[in-house]
Amino acid sequence: MGYVLRVRFASFFAGAAVASAMGVYLLRDDYKVAHHSISQQMKGIYESLDRRVSVLEKLKEVEAPKQVDAAE
Repeated sequence: MGYVLRVRFASFFAGAAVASAMGVYLLRDDYKVAHHSISQQMKGIYESLDRRVSVLEKLKEVEAPKQVDAAE
């Protein structure tokens, strides 16, 4: 009976180790996909914000000479 019990424990722990390794692999893959998705979203937001800032800077450059002309 002792031998059969040891074999069952060994099989159980081997299965638990394999399942744990597969779980870690799947979590790592999910993490990579989520990180890539968030990175793409942030890149889009940054590009949009950069365009808005550029437009505002151009407007500021155009309005600055008009204000100088009005002061003269």
